[in-house]
Amino acid sequence: MKKVVLFFSLFALLAVQANAQKKKSYGSSSVENYNTALGIRLNPWVVGFTIKHFIQGPHAIEGLVTTNHEHRANVTFTALYEYHWNIGRPELNMYAGGGAHVGFYDRRDYDWDRYVDKGKGTYVSPGLDGIIGVEWTFKKIPLNLSADLKPYVQFVGPTNFIGEEIGGVSARYTF
Repeated sequence: MKKVVLFFSLFALLAVQANAQKKKSYGSSSVENYNTALGIRLNPWVVGFTIKHFIQGPHAIEGLVTTNHEHRANVTFTALYEYHWNIGRPELNMYAGGGAHVGFYDRRDYDWDRYVDKGKGTYVSPGLDGIIGVEWTFKKIPLNLSADLKPYVQFVGPTNFIGEEIGGVSARYTF
């Protein structure tokens, strides 16, 4: 599983390096203050990587690769579409959207009933995600900070409700 996370992290870095577009200026009326941002995402239970890219105007896509602090063999890959709008200052945006995720979880960590019935193993759990949040992009330094709520539903396993990945804060380097 660690090799999969490493592969996707390297892929994200290469995708960022391949992006040769210039950063948007604050003088424009658009909400995107950067083209691409790469960083970390945290909450009390989950840590991971995040990459966000504006595809056109206020429309952005975000990818997350997260794992649990205690159960590092578990990993979730999430793809989100986000619509951004300005809320008063050019540096401050709100965003909302949705997407999907696929998680790879150890039965013993996340699904005790299946562990008792079937023993050790990993199961795959797809699901749907929503997201709403706020972000601040600094003018003088290439930094973006965000906080959001990300409710989700999983189709397989015991966590088919709002759970550990409900929200988080992110710090990203902007390109």
